[in-house]
Amino acid sequence: MSEPQNSTHVEVLRVPLAWWLIAGGFLLSLWLAVGFYLGWWQGLLGTAALGGLVAWVLLDYGSVRVRVDADGFAVGRSRIEWEWVDGVRPLSAEETRRRQGPGADARAHLVLRPYLKRAVEVGVADPADPHPYWLVSCRDPDAVAAAASRYASTTAE
Repeated sequence: MSEPQNSTHVEVLRVPLAWWLIAGGFLLSLWLAVGFYLGWWQGLLGTAALGGLVAWVLLDYGSVRVRVDADGFAVGRSRIEWEWVDGVRPLSAEETRRRQGPGADARAHLVLRPYLKRAVEVGVADPADPHPYWLVSCRDPDAVAAAASRYASTTAE
């Protein structure tokens, strides 16, 4: 079995800049409101504490990694080995929207981000796995599917 060359693909589903700007605007307005009511230093302390919490939430939410490597397909802490992958296909924005809503299976493993309009669908061939497929948001689903197809084709040989 030959190993594919340079086909490890890693994508981090980071939160967009607009979300950081919205959070910053919220914190600024909170600082002004609390500052006028309680005093500027108390407002600054409260806003700094809440700002730390908001930053932690945004960083954590945007830290999910989609990884395609020799060990399998991984999303966050979830991983599936290549022997159990039944195809990886990129979805258009319209297909992704349909697979999130009326065309969805309630048993599917979903890792979706509202700021990403496209996704990949990873078929699951493991009869013991309750998930028929994974639906994973990606910035570049074509690259994820291409990297996955290189590994899937070498494990099928």
